[in-house]
Amino acid sequence: MSGALLVAGTTSDAGKSVVTAGICRWLAREGVRVAPFKAQNMSNNSMVTADGAEIGRAQVMQAAAARVEPEAAMNPVLLKPGGDNASQVVVLGKAVADVTALSYRPMKAALLEQALACLADLRSRFDVVVCEGAGSPTEINLRADDIANMGLATAAHLPVVVVGDIDRGGVFAALYGTVALMPPGDQALVAGFLVNKFRGDVRLLAPGLDQLAALTGRPTLGVLPWQTGLHLDVEDSLGVGVAEPAGPPHGEDVLRVSVVRLPRLSNFTDLDALAVEPGVLVRYATRPEELADADLVVLPGTRSTVADLRWLRETGLADAVARQAAEGRAVLGICGGHQMLARTITDDVESRAGAVPGLGLLPTDVRFAPDKTLGRPLGAALGHPVRGYEIHHGVVTVDGSAEPFLDGARAGAVFGTTWHGALENDGFRRAFLAEVAGIAGRRFTAAPDTDFAAVREAGLDALGDLVVEHADTDALWRLVEEGPPAGLPVIGPH
Repeated sequence: MSGALLVAGTTSDAGKSVVTAGICRWLAREGVRVAPFKAQNMSNNSMVTADGAEIGRAQVMQAAAARVEPEAAMNPVLLKPGGDNASQVVVLGKAVADVTALSYRPMKAALLEQALACLADLRSRFDVVVCEGAGSPTEINLRADDIANMGLATAAHLPVVVVGDIDRGGVFAALYGTVALMPPGDQALVAGFLVNKFRGDVRLLAPGLDQLAALTGRPTLGVLPWQTGLHLDVEDSLGVGVAEPAGPPHGEDVLRVSVVRLPRLSNFTDLDALAVEPGVLVRYATRPEELADADLVVLPGTRSTVADLRWLRETGLADAVARQAAEGRAVLGICGGHQMLARTITDDVESRAGAVPGLGLLPTDVRFAPDKTLGRPLGAALGHPVRGYEIHHGVVTVDGSAEPFLDGARAGAVFGTTWHGALENDGFRRAFLAEVAGIAGRRFTAAPDTDFAAVREAGLDALGDLVVEHADTDALWRLVEEGPPAGLPVIGPH
């Protein structure tokens, strides 16, 4: 069986996903057949594989780093939080149940077996499998039935590298404490550390790293510097904020885009392609006044359309969106956001709220179906081909008199589509931005040479460069080939 490695982290958003992607790109460039793996992912940012399976977006990004096609085995269990302590469980790409944190626990033994089978399958087909943990590997209240971190590592005897985010502060305590709270059997698998997001002269960090090695008996295998502008898919909405401008406008004006930051925001990477356009300013809004000067307001995807529509009304953002449309300024709804723009929403599946009024900005009606629609459709709009993907229970019926827009509708300056990823198509994105600029009266011109796929590829190459230049790749390769080193010390208090 081929080699494998688990990348764990001291916290959520420590950098596990990008470090895993960086290791995958380094190995792929070395000619190694490598695949990513995450046994259990909790995220509302997902994508559809070529064969119609829904998996976490981070594993899709890591598969791109590995230069392989993403598949369900790379993320056998996906949890999609919907609020009120409830999540949808997706197994091998298909939704199987809605659970609470407590009702999910009895399922985990069988899911661990499923995850181990998928890992073994990948290891039989690839030279190396780089596994990503979830959250922290030292959630001591959850260790007994863990399937994503040390439960997986002990069952498959995986060497573990722990990533710490130094930008948060307290990285030495976090790394030491992560190991010290583990039982001895788990500690025996933790082979070293990686420090992520370091700013400054690494020589200043060296004394602390030496002390950490003396205290734990484990080396730090690299210090990865802070790097901006990677334009990579983030897994967690913790990574959502004000996007850095990609550069000055190509034309005379900038274009201002306000994305409503819904409480159950999903598939927020739909807007990444706008953020790489020079002169397009993308920001996330939670208050009505933050929409006031927007040339384009976006209602993005959501894991719970009816609940987030209620929040939209309670915050006054619904009225602000309606004003935007009434004033003839552009509004775009994507998937759940598209559903909110409808006249009526009938939901006996997701929220079980029955019939509720939508915003009434499009001549459409929505009914939720028990079975989820998963697909990778191909079409055209604004004179350009468009490829996207769809993940939804809500089925939108468009009034026959409406102007078509992809699979949805357009009414004046209001646009709606169920397709995710449409803005990643360069020609369509430029045409859509030109349409928005014309509606807004802005002298904005989209840059003619922005290639979103190339931007993403450059980001993955930059991650590979970080690993090669700042990590001990020889030590990482030894772990992959030989497994956990023998004789690693046990440290207290465990």
